[in-house]
Amino acid sequence: MKIEGIGNLIPNLIEVQKPKAQETENFGATFSDFVKSVNDDQNSSAMAVEKFVSGDGVELHDVMVAGEKAKTSLQLLMEIRNKTIDMFKQLSNLPV
Repeated sequence: MKIEGIGNLIPNLIEVQKPKAQETENFGATFSDFVKSVNDDQNSSAMAVEKFVSGDGVELHDVMVAGEKAKTSLQLLMEIRNKTIDMFKQLSNLPV
């Protein structure tokens, strides 16, 4: 069995990773997409409740999961809004 020095292995272990070219989205577009997603969650939750009440074969646990998903996404949206407002207030109070 031949033992090689560690110097021969180091260049093979380290690969230089180049950053991939990605499209950069601005905050407004990302936030708009998130608001649409929250709205979709709210609508799907309402539809699940309607189907459950009308007896269209929707199970109670599916209704509960849809409701919790809608609730959680709305809470996250509200926290992002609150943090954004706080950030704006702090920036507006900075001396010029």
